[in-house]
Amino acid sequence: MNISTPSLGKVMASQSDNRPHAVVIGSGFGGLAAAIRLGARGYRVTVLERLLQAGGRASVFQQDGFTFDAGPTIITAPFLLEELWQLAGRDFADEIDLRSVSPFYRIHFNDGSTFSCSGDADFMRAQVRDFAPADLAGYEKFVKLSEAIYKIGFEQLAHKAFGSWVDMLRILPDLVKLSGYRSVSGLVGRYIRDPRLRIALSFHPLLVGGNPLNTSAIYCLILYLERKFGVHFPIGGTGALVSGMVRLIEGQGNIVRTNATVQEILVRGKTAVGVVLEGGEEIKSDIVVSNACAGWTYKNLLARQPRKRWTDRNIAKAKFSMGLFVWYFGTSRKFENVPHHTILLGPRHDELLRDIFDIKTLAPDFSLYLHRPTHTDPTLAPPGCDAFYVLSPVPNLQSTTDWKNQAELYRQAIERYLNNSVLPGLSESIVTSKIMSPLDFESNYLSLHGAGFGFAPRLLQSAWFRPHNKSEDFENLFLVGASTHPGAGVPGVLSSARVLDEVVPNAAVFR
Repeated sequence: MNISTPSLGKVMASQSDNRPHAVVIGSGFGGLAAAIRLGARGYRVTVLERLLQAGGRASVFQQDGFTFDAGPTIITAPFLLEELWQLAGRDFADEIDLRSVSPFYRIHFNDGSTFSCSGDADFMRAQVRDFAPADLAGYEKFVKLSEAIYKIGFEQLAHKAFGSWVDMLRILPDLVKLSGYRSVSGLVGRYIRDPRLRIALSFHPLLVGGNPLNTSAIYCLILYLERKFGVHFPIGGTGALVSGMVRLIEGQGNIVRTNATVQEILVRGKTAVGVVLEGGEEIKSDIVVSNACAGWTYKNLLARQPRKRWTDRNIAKAKFSMGLFVWYFGTSRKFENVPHHTILLGPRHDELLRDIFDIKTLAPDFSLYLHRPTHTDPTLAPPGCDAFYVLSPVPNLQSTTDWKNQAELYRQAIERYLNNSVLPGLSESIVTSKIMSPLDFESNYLSLHGAGFGFAPRLLQSAWFRPHNKSEDFENLFLVGASTHPGAGVPGVLSSARVLDEVVPNAAVFR
């Protein structure tokens, strides 16, 4: 996918449009979803993307005949996408071929055992019975609790704005009742004894940038979310979703401009009134929506503006998610026995998490997520070939890791591990390769500290404590994406755009 900058004629035509104007900074899933929702509510929308194509962290690149999704690879809660197509007067199923993936993940433990995660309740019960029979009753209780947490944490709270302390106080009884004050790992440990099964049921916070050892147990809802809606992958890759969303925006008479870096958010008094691009171009608007990293938005795009809540000092005190090391590679052969999603666990678990999140040191061992999209969509690689990416959680740039010198050595260590485990013969079959480290997340996506998911999803950085969807400091400034409520992950950022329906004024207010 390659979305080019609109022609001057389209830009001029949009400027003559008399609908109230919304500028959206960034074209990740959150920004694109926000643009579609605002367009459906009568706004003229201009989406500004600093990269050469739309998608943000969900961008795509082609290399040597292979197609790689740079970021998200797992689609859950597809109804959030279907709703966007409905708002634009289109049918999601007519345009996107979304395939179910089963098993969701195959987990390889360091002792050689494996465990598959699936939406089939009977399959999961049988697996637990074979894997850790003494934990079957506890497993059943935990799944029921995960459902209860989902019904509160996702169905009732994920799409609601948390604009005041009253909103937070209102949910405190539910947080206590559902053990939200515990960690995901701690809550799972109350029901499960087998250490391997504990890991299999508690790794989900890593999918949204959190440490299972200190991420609020509210995130146990992810387990039930996957069971309820399944895990999916679109034919054409997640880039097909980005292309589809851009088409929806253009179909609403709105535009996506690429190669357009926002340098500053314009503020008059305490009200956002537009943006300034690198090069000096000013774009006036009635509202501004930032899909950029929330910390970057306040620290850099509003650097000249006095702030009470998200000051530089408060941003510096925040806890950020881990960094990501991603190696994209294509092979001249197919590895038919490897499923779409594989999790490969190293010899340490809790200690490795502490190295990554607390000590912030690059350990010699690692745990990996291996993505083989050609299991579901062979067209992403030349005939007879496979496309992969392997992701390793690593410390963000608050560590002293010298990625300019360490990146290739780290990649080689991962290659050796894969070669000796699930991908025998890998080294002889690699035909294309590319790596991305936290340095790239910082430079490409302007993510503070190169964090893969912005602010970490800790209890005191969730809901009211997280950057609000309606800015606390400036009128007509709104935030979507991983660093605002409800958090990271495709369902989270799509839900952050849904919150705008509650906090953005109707377009008629500006007429």
